[in-house]
Amino acid sequence: MEDSGIPVPLKGIQGASVLFEVTRNPESSGAELENITWSIKTGSIYTAILRVSPRGDVTRWGNIPDKFEKRVHVLNTMTLRIDNLTLEDSGLYRARVSLTGGIEYDEDFHLTVYEPVPLPQIRATVLSLTPGGCNLTLECDLTRTREDLTVSWESEGLPRELEQRPAPGPSPNPWTLAVNLPLSQPSPKLTCEVSYEGDQKTVTLDLGDICVHKTDAQGQTSVAHLRGILVSIAVLLLILGAELYLCKTRGMKKNVEPGRGTGSQEEHGNMIVISTMQS
Repeated sequence: MEDSGIPVPLKGIQGASVLFEVTRNPESSGAELENITWSIKTGSIYTAILRVSPRGDVTRWGNIPDKFEKRVHVLNTMTLRIDNLTLEDSGLYRARVSLTGGIEYDEDFHLTVYEPVPLPQIRATVLSLTPGGCNLTLECDLTRTREDLTVSWESEGLPRELEQRPAPGPSPNPWTLAVNLPLSQPSPKLTCEVSYEGDQKTVTLDLGDICVHKTDAQGQTSVAHLRGILVSIAVLLLILGAELYLCKTRGMKKNVEPGRGTGSQEEHGNMIVISTMQS
């Protein structure tokens, strides 16, 4: 009986799968393989869950934990797979290889199951916009944090000095990056990568879209503001024109009315003279 010594470290992600593979070739001992027994350590002892023969026959024991009943699969004589991993699956596993002539040896595995890395989001805030550049801050925002999380930025199409900073390392949530983007840069992109043991997530943001949209918004605001000014001037001119027209009309009426009164008196006087002569 040979001991495998240091267990083979395996890493798994919650909800994913992991493979246990016997790496030692049984034929190297000069004997033939009889079977491989897979066990899991519960407490201080290893509990056998199934046995596989070279012909592919699988024997399952009734004491297999319920949590493994439908998640353990034999891919081939030397490989075992566990699906839909849970955090409770972390622990020690053993493959006991039995050969002809009573030879046996163990290969041990130490599985650590991690929670999946949370999906990050990049939040951008435009601080200022000038004809020459776009000054903004970026936040790599995480739904939750862990001490072993590492956050780093990767740039594409940005100046070299930006690519060199900041150095990757443990990060608070959210992690902020200041960027002064020349508007002449063709569609630069920034990627936030969040990683730790066994898993990583990335999200990419096109900075050109943000600054272009901001520029367009400012342009639309300026146009709308100019239109408002022109409309106000037009209304003011209409009001002034109407006032001038009314003033001119009133002046003309005042000039016409005295003449009309004199003419009436003259007509009335003539009528009196004619009436007297008939008498």
